Amino acid sequence: MEKAPEDLALPAVLAEVAKIGFNREWDDETDESCGCDFEPYEHFEAPEETASWFRLWTGNDEVDGRQFRFFGSTAAGDYAGFWLVRPDATVTRQPVVFIGSEGELGVIAQDLGDLLWLFANGSGPAEAFDNPGRETQQNEAFRVIAERYAARRSRSTAEIVATARKEFPNFSELIGAMCR
Repeated sequence: MEKAPEDLALPAVLAEVAKIGFNREWDDETDESCGCDFEPYEHFEAPEETASWFRLWTGNDEVDGRQFRFFGSTAAGDYAGFWLVRPDATVTRQPVVFIGSEGELGVIAQDLGDLLWLFANGSGPAEAFDNPGRETQQNEAFRVIAERYAARRSRSTAEIVATARKEFPNFSELIGAMCR
């Protein structure tokens, strides 16, 4: 495996999550997914890759997505990453956003600690964005990581997403203003 440049290395706890991976099973009886559609990257997406698709997504050649550090995507081409909006805060203290392939936009977690609890609750970024109140099955491996990294922060997915959206209510409008 090729080593990522230092500035593209994932935080250790997110790399641990990536090693575990996500289960995307399909329930033939209900014709619904019973896992998470999320593929974490081995390292943050390179800025030139982000710039390429972000310009296409917005239709704006003047933007480059440098305010984001994407760390995973779904099979549908949705992205999840940190939004570097808090001055002087480390990447793990930045909010986590979801940018969907069909124009969906939203903040889904206030920081990495909340994201870990989303994972522990059985939600991936797309599931947290689409239906934060859905019933899920907890993921024990992710719960252990969340408890170790973000003890005493356990909340439901709906509470995590609502708190993040309350703190950053204008994310969609900010990105929408970049679109042509």
